[in-house]
This record gives sequence, structure tokens and C-alpha cells, in this order.
Amino acid sequence: MVDQKYNSGMPVVPDLRDFDKSSGGFFERVIFNNRVLVLVVCLLATVVLGYFAARIDVNASFERMIPSSSPYIKNYFAYKDQLPGLGNSIRIVVENKQGDIYDAEYLKVLQEVNDTLYLIPGVDRSWMKSLWMPIVRWKEVTEDGISGGAVMPSDYDGSEESIRRLQRNIQRAGIIGSLIANDSQSSMILAPLLDQHPQTGEPLDYGEFSDQLEDKIRSFESDKISIHIVGFSKLVGDLIDGLYSVMVFFAISVLIAGIFVYLYMRCLRSTILLIGVAVAGVVWLLGLMQLLGYDLDPYSILVPFLIFAIGVSHGTQKMNGILQDIGRGTHKYVAARYTFRRLFLTGLTALLCNIVGFAVLVIIDIPVIRDLAITTSIGVAVLIFTKLLLIPVALSYIGVSKKAALIALEKERAGAENRNWLGHIWHGLDRFTERRWAIAVISISVVVTVICSIVMLDLKIGDLDPGAPELRPDSRYNQDNAYITSHYGLSSDQFVVIMKTDPDSCRLYQTLQTMDRLAWQLRQTPGVQTTSSLAESTRFVTSGMAEGSGKWLTISRDQAITNASVDAAMISSPGITNQQCSVTPLIAYLTDHKADTLRRVMGVVEAFAAENNTAADSERPVEFLLAAGNAGIEAATNIEVEKGIITMYLAVYGATALLCLLTFRSIRATIVALIPLIMTTIICKALMVWLGIGLKVATLPVIAVGVGVGVDYALYLLSVQIAVQERGGSLAVAYRRSLDFTGRVVALIGLTMAAGVITWAWSPIKFQADMGILLTFMFLWNMLGALVLIPALSHFLLNPKTTSASPESPAMLDTPVEKAAQKKKLADAASAH
Repeated sequence: MVDQKYNSGMPVVPDLRDFDKSSGGFFERVIFNNRVLVLVVCLLATVVLGYFAARIDVNASFERMIPSSSPYIKNYFAYKDQLPGLGNSIRIVVENKQGDIYDAEYLKVLQEVNDTLYLIPGVDRSWMKSLWMPIVRWKEVTEDGISGGAVMPSDYDGSEESIRRLQRNIQRAGIIGSLIANDSQSSMILAPLLDQHPQTGEPLDYGEFSDQLEDKIRSFESDKISIHIVGFSKLVGDLIDGLYSVMVFFAISVLIAGIFVYLYMRCLRSTILLIGVAVAGVVWLLGLMQLLGYDLDPYSILVPFLIFAIGVSHGTQKMNGILQDIGRGTHKYVAARYTFRRLFLTGLTALLCNIVGFAVLVIIDIPVIRDLAITTSIGVAVLIFTKLLLIPVALSYIGVSKKAALIALEKERAGAENRNWLGHIWHGLDRFTERRWAIAVISISVVVTVICSIVMLDLKIGDLDPGAPELRPDSRYNQDNAYITSHYGLSSDQFVVIMKTDPDSCRLYQTLQTMDRLAWQLRQTPGVQTTSSLAESTRFVTSGMAEGSGKWLTISRDQAITNASVDAAMISSPGITNQQCSVTPLIAYLTDHKADTLRRVMGVVEAFAAENNTAADSERPVEFLLAAGNAGIEAATNIEVEKGIITMYLAVYGATALLCLLTFRSIRATIVALIPLIMTTIICKALMVWLGIGLKVATLPVIAVGVGVGVDYALYLLSVQIAVQERGGSLAVAYRRSLDFTGRVVALIGLTMAAGVITWAWSPIKFQADMGILLTFMFLWNMLGALVLIPALSHFLLNPKTTSASPESPAMLDTPVEKAAQKKKLADAASAH
């Protein structure tokens, strides 16, 4: 962090007139000789970007949360217009708390709810299903064959007779368990959603849509009526509502960081400057996001927290350097230039490591993760201007109070002489440079890593809990989902297999028979409640045409009979296949969408498809394609996460290793920097197993963030240590110099960043709470790992057998504390004589 080669050229300069303003590098001179221009440009940028930041939208997109280039998702996009209701949809259950649905007052409320939902922009009205929609039909076997009609009688008037006919139609329609609750106390409205707003053509605003559901649909609740709503749009709406409470956590994080920095600096004006510039960095980021067309979604909400925390950490490093120089008596302008001169390159390298750590997330083929990677990288790039340039320039004007500088210098002197608690801690950490302590800590680390490596093998991909794991179990959404799951025979977790054939080939006997065999295999799979398909409907219709004979409950080999059965099934169950009879869904209703359930179902379908799919140029081509339905899409997403995780690890560690190698010019130093990070990653994955957290879209970025930010500790500690060792210092002395100069700041950074994200643990958004816990662990463990493992590993990898200078040699006494200590020794010796 401190480049020792500059020490000889950085004398104490109390009077600015004695300072050579032409000293330093070209870039330093350009910045500090144009300080007013730098401040004006940064101020204008803050005002302009602040205006755009205030206009940023809060939303989420269904399609951006799934891996669009996955072959399974490509199948979904290719046929989604022919698979209505099997992608993004909303389910609204209207419950009669004081009776059943066969009640005139209840049915009137249901009609009002149905009509209100029908008129909300974004609903695909042509495929909306409920008791009041004519698309929901009944069919019955009669002596003449099969008759049918809309479930709601056309002449319904609320009379007891019309209600009895409705009840009979419901029983004949076979919708109990799907649209009607098993206990008949509630009924469901199923509404597929459009991707764009029908009037504006803009992407559907899920936050606004959810608000309309709350304002217009929930308003029908009363002492007698209860409303339950589930679906992706409602889930996202609840997540967006939770974002506003998360913004309160951001304010708390700012307050905590301010307290920590003030307790460290003991200077109010410099603390306000540091926190203000960190907030300005967040404002710049949000403004740039708005200009580049990015929305703030439930996943990218972590970005402002991270940018603020990283900004505070780097700003604290600048403050620490200026604090020490002013304490020595240097003028604030000169101190700012000295600090810029010492820290710019290392700070830039650390920020580049952060950028690389985030940028590698773009290899994950999920648009929302790529957006997160890009926006976070932009945010860190912003810090290059706000932290590396703006803070030193601003501090060259306001500086820090002389009292605070002297207090800091005295604390550091006391620590260097082991006269305070911090000095005792540093002395304890010094011991890890000794062989027996190094062997002990490395042995313990190996044991812990091996244990955690075994535990992390149980880490699951995807959701581990029923309902919406993104929210708390006691959230309204999960309570609604629990009600629907317990009262309806068919769950909302639909895994859809797409059968692709030539036009009109879905009605062929062999095709239907093959589909029926797949449906049977799925029904035997643990986690599958039942299935629904054209083949099953054809069986029923064929039996109906034979006066309901059980002997005809099959798929007839007589193509004429099968054609008639398929035609009747298409009329009675719209959407059971497309109009060309070429795209036919097979729906498997799952007990849940846990990772294990999805893996089992997908395995059955993939094995069946491999055995039964025929080539497109064959006489009767048929393909069973994955995947549609909310469960099918989630299964495809899990596959992409599993595929990308190894590549992400290789990329993030490879890029970090390269940057460390360029910084240290040493393979051994790079290994010392990386081992604590790798250990933290392994322990974090074991922690996820113990906490019951799956590896999914929400938690995937945590590892990359932990590595990208965690490497900062190693960069700061090792840069000082290696510089001292290169000048001939022993490992023990070099590491102690590193602790004296950067140790307190490293500890402050770790604590400040952890305090900034631990507030997420109280977020109403469950996955953000999980991320807060994991990030807190990674920030603290990376800090502890760096402080403990770096000296231990250095004993074996960075410990030359001989040194050219002893710890007491004048060449080593270059830091302010060391010089002060040496002067004190000389003064004491003189007074003794």
C-alpha cells in the first residue's frame, strides 16, 4: 500500500512555500495543479447524475431472470405464444370464509373480482380462466355421445336453481382441485400475463401491476371474503415493496459507517467528507444506470451497498495516509499529494481487482446476473474518480484537525511500542511469522478447509424450500401460497414438456401413445402429483363416444375415432394443443419446486426424449422438448447456474491471480494472497449448507463479490510487507511494519463493510437477508484470514534465509512511528548522560 521508495523524497513540509509543486508524477501534477477544475467537474457530475438517479425505475423482468440462451429456454421462447398460461401468470383465489362457493353473494363478489382483473392492463384476456369465463367448459358423456358447454350457465341469475346447475357443471367439468378448492370454499382465477403493456408497448411494470392487484383486488376482502394472490408478478411486486425498506437499511449503513470512521479519525469534518463522497459515488452509479437504461431490481439493490462500502474502505486508506502526514507536521496540501503519490497505484490495482471480480459474472447466462456484473463494475469504476481523485483533492483544502492527527500518531506510536491493546493484538499476530505458530495455524486451516470441503458437497442448486424462498415464510405471499397448496389438488408448480410434431401429427395414434407413456413415467416419479395432456383427454373423449364404456378408456388405433376424440378435446379444453396440432404441452403438477424434485423430473424427461425423439426428416417426426411452466423454467435456470459456477470460479480466481501477479511481480506472493480467499469461498459454501441456503440466481454473486472485495486486504498488507522485505527487513519486522501502517485500517474496513451489510439480515426479502449474512461472513473472514494466514504462509513462501539489514538498522526506520520511536530513544540516551 505504501511505496517505500518515495519516503526519501517525502520530507516533512510544514510551510507550503517550501514544497516543490513540480515534484511527483505527471498525472499527480495535472490533478493537484488544477484542483478547482477537478472539484467543479465532480460537483457538476454529482448534480447532473443526481437528477437522473432520482428518475431511476424500480422494476424486474421475468425474461431477464431466466437464461435466455439455454436450449430449454429457447424452446420456451419459440413456442410460448402457443402455450398460453404456461409461463408468466397470476393466480387469484377468492375464499368464502363463512361457507362455500355455492352462494349468490360469493359468486357476485367473484364476478366483480373477475371483471376487475380482466380490465387491468397486462392481463392476457383471451386465455383468462375462472368460473365466469366461457373458456372454462364442462363435458359429459350422454347416450348421444358427448355434450358440453360453459361451466357458468348462460342464464345464471343468482337463484338457487341456477346455483344448482352451476354446481352440477363444476362436477362435470372435473375442475375440483384445479379451479375449485377441494373443500369447495374457494375458487381460482388464472390469468396469463403479457410481456408488454398493451397501451404503451413498454415492458410490463410489475411494481405497478402488483400495486393494482393490492388496490383493486384486495379491496374486495371483507369479514366474509379473503383474497389469496400468487404468481411471478405478485412476487416481484412484493420484492419491490421490500426494496423501500431496504433503502432504510442503506441509511442505517451510512450512519454505522460514519460512526466507525469518526471513532477512528476523531475528526468530524473529514468524516463528513468521506461519507459524503461515498454517497456521491452511489449517486453517480444510479444516474449512470438510468442513462444506460438499467432498472433497479431486487437483485441489483445490493450494488449501492457494495459501492458505498468499497468507497468507504478506499477513502479510509486515503484519510489514514493524510492523517499520519499531518501528524508529522506536513502541510495538508502536501500531505494530500504525498498520500496520492503513495496510494494511487495500489488503490487503482485494488479497484481493478474489484471490477474483475464483478465483471466475471457476465459469463453466467442469466441477464439479471449480467446486469448486476455490469452495473457493479461501473460503480467501482466510478470510485476511481471519487475516491482516488476527489478525496485527496478535497482533503488538500480541508485537511484533518491537528488534534485528530496527533491522537492518531500517538495511538500508532503506542501500538508500535506495544503500550495499548492494539499493540498487544499486533504483537500476537507477529507470532504467526514464527515457524511453530505458522505450522499450527496452517494445520488448523487445512483441517477446517477439508471438513468444509466435505460439507459443501451437499450444497444444492436452486430452491430448498416450498413457496417463494425469496420472501420470509410468514410473508403474505407465502401464506397465500400455503393456502393454495393445501386446499387445491393441483399445485402451482407446473413442469411442462413440449411435444413438437408436424402439423396435425399430434392426433396420430403412435404420437399420442408415446405422449401417454411419458405421462405415465412422470406420474411414477416422486414429487409429481399428476399430469395433464392431450393423450389423457383423448382417452376420456373416446370413452364418452362409446357411451362411457370403460373398455374404450384408451387411445383408439382407429384413426377416424382418434381424430374425432382429439377435435372434441380441443373444443372442450382450449390450449390443450395449438390450432395446427403441432405443439402440444404435457403438464406435470409437482409437489414443490425444490432442486431435488426438479432434477428428478428433468432426468426422466431427458432420458425419455433421448430414447423416443425422432429426426425431423423421418416419416413421423416427434420431439419432446424442455421446458415451459414455472417449474420447467426454474429447472433450466438451475442448470445454467450449475454450469456457470465452475467457470465463474476459474475466471474470478484467474483474473485476481493475474492482477496480483502484476502488482507483486511474484508467484509466491500471489499464492499467499489467494489461499485465504479460496479458503473463505469453501467455508462460505459449507455455511450455505448449514444455513439451508441453495446456490441460485440470488446467492450466486456472493462468492464473486467476496473474492473481488476480499483481495483488497491482501493487497494492502502484502504491498507494505514485501516493500520492507525488499529493503532487507526480516519477515517479522516487515509484517509488523505492515500492521503498524495498514492493520488498523484493514480492521476498520472489514468491520465497516460487515456492519453495512449485516443490516440486510432484517430485510423482509429473504434472499437479501441470506446475502447479508453470507457477505458479512466473507468480509470478516477475509479480514481475519488475511491477518492470520498471510504471515503464516509468508513464513514458508516469502521468508528469505538472509536479510541485508537488521530490524534496528537505519534503513528500516522509515515510517513516521519508527522515526519518532528512534528519536525518543536518542533523546532518552542523551538525557541519561
